[in-house]
Amino acid sequence: MKTFEEVFEAVKERKKRVVLVGSEDKESIIALNEAVDRGFVDGILVGDGKVTKENLESLGIKDKFEIIDSDPHKSCEVGVKIVSSGKGDILMKGLVKTSDLLKAVLNPEWGLRTGSLLSHLTVVEAKDYGRFIGITDGGMIIKPTLDQKVQIIKNAVSFFKRLGVSLPKVACIAAVEVVNPEIPETVEAAELAAMGKRKQIEGCIIDGPLGFDNAIDERAAKVKGVGGDVAGHADILIVPEINSGNFIGKSMDYCAHYTIGGIILGAKVPIIVVSRADEAKAKLASISLGALE
Repeated sequence: MKTFEEVFEAVKERKKRVVLVGSEDKESIIALNEAVDRGFVDGILVGDGKVTKENLESLGIKDKFEIIDSDPHKSCEVGVKIVSSGKGDILMKGLVKTSDLLKAVLNPEWGLRTGSLLSHLTVVEAKDYGRFIGITDGGMIIKPTLDQKVQIIKNAVSFFKRLGVSLPKVACIAAVEVVNPEIPETVEAAELAAMGKRKQIEGCIIDGPLGFDNAIDERAAKVKGVGGDVAGHADILIVPEINSGNFIGKSMDYCAHYTIGGIILGAKVPIIVVSRADEAKAKLASISLGALE
C-alpha cells in the first residue's frame, strides 16, 4: 500500500468499534463519520453529551453514534474502560490532552498495557516519493534509550508489514552520516545498524547514521555518496528524540501538505493520537491505520 485510499479499501467492511474520547471535537466527529460511511468502523462518542449532540446536529448527523455523556475530567477513564471491557476495538483521542489519555491507558487495573513498550508512529503519505514514510517516535518516548529504540523499531516494522512492506528499510536519523563520538545519537545509530546485520533485530534492513535528506531522497544520497540498501529509500525513520520526530511530522503536514496519520503501538488495542489542531483528513487517515492494526 502506498496511499491512504488503498488503506481505506483494505479495511473496508471491517467494522471495528472506535471509542472517541473527548467527543466535543468536531473534526474528530467529521473524520469518524466519514469512516463509518466508508464502512470500516462504527463509533462510540464519550464526552460532554450536550456539546456532542449540538455538534452532531450542526453537522447534520443523526442516529449514527452511541453517545456516552461524561464529565470532561473523567472521559479518558470512561473511554479506556469501555475498550478494556471488550466493547471497543480502537481508542481515539478527541478534545482531551494526550497526557490525560495515556494516564488512563497505563492504569494498572483497567488500562491497556501489554508489557510491551508503547511508541508513537506517524505515517506519512509521501506522494512525491510514491510510498509511505514512517516517523518514530515523535509523540511518546521523550529520549529513548538504545533498548527502547530496539522496541520502537520492532513496533514500527511490525506495523509496516501490515501496510504490505515485506522488508521495511529503517534509517536511524542524525545530523551527520558518520559516527561522531561527540554526537551520541550517531553512535547508537551505528549500533542499531550492526544489530540489524547480526539479526538481533529481524524482519527489516537497518542503516545509520543517515541524514534526513539522504535517508528519504535517492538524489541526495547519490550526491553525498551515501550507499547501501536504505539510503534514499527509507520506509521508517528512527529519530533521536521526541522533538525531532514531532518537527519532521508536522513539517510534512503543514509545509509539504502530505496527508499524515498517527497511532500508538504496543497496547492491547490501537490508540489513535493526533494533534487537536489536525484537520479531519489526518484523523480519518489515523482511523484507517487503527482499523488496519
